[in-house]
Amino acid sequence: MTDYQSSHYNPPPHHQTNRLGIIILILVLVVLVGWGIISRVGAESKLKKSTEENAIPTVATTQAKPGAASEEIVLPGTVTAWHDAPIYARTNGYVVSWKTDIGTPVRAGAVLAEIDTPEVDAELHQAQADLQTAQANSDLAQSTAERWKALLALDSVTRQETDEKVSDATAKLAALASARANVDHLQKLEDFKHVTAPFKGVITARNIDTGALINAGSGTPMQELFHIAQTDKLRIYVQVPETYASAITDDMQAELHFAEHPGEVFLATLLRTADAIDPTSRTLQAEFEASNPDNKLLAGGFTEVHMKVATPVSNVRLPVNTLIFRAQNLQVAMVDADGNAQLKSITVARDFGNEVEINSGITPGETIIVNPPDSLVNGEKVKVVQPSEEKSLDKKDAKPDDKKDDKNSAKPDDKKS
Repeated sequence: MTDYQSSHYNPPPHHQTNRLGIIILILVLVVLVGWGIISRVGAESKLKKSTEENAIPTVATTQAKPGAASEEIVLPGTVTAWHDAPIYARTNGYVVSWKTDIGTPVRAGAVLAEIDTPEVDAELHQAQADLQTAQANSDLAQSTAERWKALLALDSVTRQETDEKVSDATAKLAALASARANVDHLQKLEDFKHVTAPFKGVITARNIDTGALINAGSGTPMQELFHIAQTDKLRIYVQVPETYASAITDDMQAELHFAEHPGEVFLATLLRTADAIDPTSRTLQAEFEASNPDNKLLAGGFTEVHMKVATPVSNVRLPVNTLIFRAQNLQVAMVDADGNAQLKSITVARDFGNEVEINSGITPGETIIVNPPDSLVNGEKVKVVQPSEEKSLDKKDAKPDDKKDDKNSAKPDDKKS
């Protein structure tokens, strides 16, 4: 009876319940431990990914834009008359009268002054008398030579005597030519008694008066009698910087602006250039022509010359905050198609203040980093921020303004009962 009962013994029901609870508890612990491990691994992965993403520098970019096809440059110009000349006396004497004063328009050949030349008059009279004497001597020598030639044919005279007479006639003929040339010379000096204008223009200076002694030539500055200028056309001389020298082309048009004529524009055309750079000023001298039919513009003045010059197609412009100043060279950071920063050395042609013009190193359309970090290296991965994202980041980074409660800051009014 006892053996049968022991072989068929069944544990009480509460023992089975305890075992089941333990198994469930173990399973729950295993699940919790596994979930914790998985969560920790996921968190570490996210942290690693976030750290790597945060390690990539975030940059703003701009596009390298091509320079303008042409640009206007403004240079100072000197205005001069088309023709400008001092007038000197060619003979000695005293001023009898002057016919024109400053500001007087004159035609070519107009008489400006009369000079009394008594010494030249006397020399001319003497020369004319000498010419008559030479003429008479020459005529006599010629007739004598002809007679001796006829006598030589009859063997009435020797050949030696005939040759002497012929030679004397030739010498007298040469003396006659010399006397005639002297008369012509003095006659020209007589003509210089009338001081005339060499070309059509305006008298700009008169330095003589009636009775003044005049010496021929231009030895002293005070001997300048008049100064004349032709101003119906003007020459404008401009010193073009070497940078723009190659942009000066034939028949280039320019605009002239004068301070005394505000709001008015006068046109000028390029005549010629010096075709050489001045080694002192490093400039190219250019000469322009401007029409001035009504003499509105005055010679000797200053003007602003506005010229439009072509710029190289390859030139690009960038903001100055894209430049990287390092020991190697002046550089910019370009973002390639893979999102990597590529440092490129550049050459700046001109500085406009907020922008620079670059003529080598980059091409139009390339993506350039703005305000590149100092730690940026060549080939480094970067994250480009779009303009909208950049604004949102700026708002997040901005510190909120401290706001004070107006009620708390206001002082309470003292109330008296």
